[in-house]
Amino acid sequence: MVIVYSKPNYVQCTATKNMLDKAKIIYQVIDITKNEQAYSFVQSLGYKQVPVVTIGDIHWSGFQPDMLKKHITDQK
Repeated sequence: MVIVYSKPNYVQCTATKNMLDKAKIIYQVIDITKNEQAYSFVQSLGYKQVPVVTIGDIHWSGFQPDMLKKHITDQK
């Protein structure tokens, strides 16, 4: 399952979600501005910026098209 930890109206978050939409990947968006537990989770991973994308045990921060391409093919 692909999860995108996000903030509203943030360019990198929008770009990440647009890429997932274009690839027809089902994903969950969690707004860290409205979910304190999600915000704490992102911090526990060591990230200070969003989006944070998790796919199972794999995770990264920021809009990273190469990482998305590499890992979303397994989600189809």
